[in-house]
Amino acid sequence: MPGMTKNLRARRCVAAGAAVLILGAGAAGTAHADDIPGGTTKPPTEEPAGGADKNGNLSAGVSSIKLSYPSGGDGGGKQGNLAPIDPNWEPPACWYEPAFTSAELKKFVDTDGGGDVGIHESWFGKELWTDHYRDGKPADNFDLHKPTNSSADGYKDYNEGKDGRFWRGVAPDDSDPKSWDCGRIMFWVPDGEIPDDPNAPTPEMLAEYAYDKVKVPDTEVELKPEAKSTVNLPTWVWLDKGTFKEVKVRAELPNTPLWAETTAKPKSLHLEPGTADAETFPASGECKINEDGSIGTPYTKGKSKQDPPCGINYLRATNGKPYQLKASVTWEISWEGSQGTGDDLPDGTFETTQDMDVQEIQSINR
Repeated sequence: MPGMTKNLRARRCVAAGAAVLILGAGAAGTAHADDIPGGTTKPPTEEPAGGADKNGNLSAGVSSIKLSYPSGGDGGGKQGNLAPIDPNWEPPACWYEPAFTSAELKKFVDTDGGGDVGIHESWFGKELWTDHYRDGKPADNFDLHKPTNSSADGYKDYNEGKDGRFWRGVAPDDSDPKSWDCGRIMFWVPDGEIPDDPNAPTPEMLAEYAYDKVKVPDTEVELKPEAKSTVNLPTWVWLDKGTFKEVKVRAELPNTPLWAETTAKPKSLHLEPGTADAETFPASGECKINEDGSIGTPYTKGKSKQDPPCGINYLRATNGKPYQLKASVTWEISWEGSQGTGDDLPDGTFETTQDMDVQEIQSINR
């Protein structure tokens, strides 16, 4: 699409009898619908069916995907706090999913008739909807997978009497240029079928969506001594097996047979002392998970001069300004889904930072 980088904050909005281009903050000059790669940012939710938000407005930022947490503390922790190790990996920018039956769309048009008919197209005014979905008139269809912007065929009486649903595009962030890959306005798909489109939903897409919803605990690592070390005396570090359990997120797309479960399992702990004047145990700073699911070994009396299997030895005191100990837990990610599918996804990491005061041992020579 020519000129796609001209304006990242605009949406093509059409009202009955008039075409209006709404520009967001920072926009300048004149823009055209064909040149615009995005619009306002809308965070994803898992609520109303039909793509309508809680106020009844049809929104391309609202998904009907249902999430559940079969294991891992019922979703406790911060959503989306895993950072993929692969810097090139990202969750899906957009996809298509079922929204309305013919009766549901007719009711929506009769009672509202305003909202997003596509990710980058909003129709306000009942006439626009009735022209296309009731009276069979063609409409503009901004589909990047076709050589030019095309004209979508219209429908008669909302396809009443046919078994199927109208599908529409969803984009958690429609300012993302990649969201233009799902530029079609709502279209009909018979029951039991998945549309023939590069951005049709798949089990893998649902697994990737669930990856971005994984919530892992943000508990700090346990230390001995607690938050205060002594020069040349090792600090023991461990994570209890009851704290870091695998987290499983299930994503299901209603009115399709598609589902996926994404599982995150703790794999290792990486320590960064926050200063070059320190040594880690092991030397790589990478503490592997034990067979029982714990990491490291708790300190017990009499081990103060032993090297811990997971820990730090500071070589210089902090002198009033604590070191920033970084502890990064690596989570191994895999998924399985409908139709016998499954695979691995990039490992994810979650990092916490703790203050570490390090003191000198004081002694008096007599």
